[in-house]
Amino acid sequence: MLTIENLTHVYGNGTRALDGVSLSIPKGMFGLLGPNGAGKSTLMRSIATLQTPTSGSIRFGDIDVIRTPEQLRRVLGYLPQDFGVYPRVSAYDMLDHMAVLKGISNGRDRKQTVEALLNQVNLWPVRGKALAGFSGGMRQRFGIAQALIGNPELIIVDEPTAGLDPEERNRFLNLLAEVGENVVIILSTHIVEDVTDLCPRMAVLAGGKIQLEGAPVELMHTLQGRVWTRTVDKADLAELSKAHNVISTRLFAGRTVVHVLSDTHPGDGFEPAPGGLEDVYLATVNASRRAA
Repeated sequence: MLTIENLTHVYGNGTRALDGVSLSIPKGMFGLLGPNGAGKSTLMRSIATLQTPTSGSIRFGDIDVIRTPEQLRRVLGYLPQDFGVYPRVSAYDMLDHMAVLKGISNGRDRKQTVEALLNQVNLWPVRGKALAGFSGGMRQRFGIAQALIGNPELIIVDEPTAGLDPEERNRFLNLLAEVGENVVIILSTHIVEDVTDLCPRMAVLAGGKIQLEGAPVELMHTLQGRVWTRTVDKADLAELSKAHNVISTRLFAGRTVVHVLSDTHPGDGFEPAPGGLEDVYLATVNASRRAA
């Protein structure tokens, strides 16, 4: 269990990136949703011991993460948002080098580890290829391979599917699902579908605060009968927004499809819409912005 209590981080310029964040995260996949600038990367970096928060506590089992970060690093796998590698080095050699850095000094053990991981992430056929020639999805799968070195008990992945095509995204998410059965995996993202597909529990972080937490199915149930949709001309959108709580808009066939949140029927032209996790997320983020 990862336990975060009243975590706050204020940068030198006065920006309060985290403001009293508290979470309890059990084994399995946990989704952390939030817009850009919500504080997700600051939270992930704090958990990964890459920066020390201003106040609060982080515990992973018996490990006090802030006081004894070296203990957490022994059981941590981390795939940051910007994962850099030496582009001219082959996948095999780079993973072998990272295994050395993780403390696997025995050559035979390291060989077994590297070969098993490359097979697990389906990169064995291209093990001799330079990383510069990898696609975005292949680089992300390599990133997960390095994060799995040493059989970590806690894995953090930060915006892992951003920029991936649908096929690579599905392949990557399936890989995460396989890995996430017996360890704690935190999936930090702004892509709602990633959480919908993978995570039995989730939280929404916005403005540095946890705005919502629970099971996606239960959270979607809270919007049942409260989401309404209508297709309008773009010119009418401003006026509509004054009269209703608009939570999302999207273009379809040159017109704008609007979703509004209302406990009662909002009027002519609106029809009931099934409240999905995207509606939950956008309604939560919009409410936090209005309250700021």
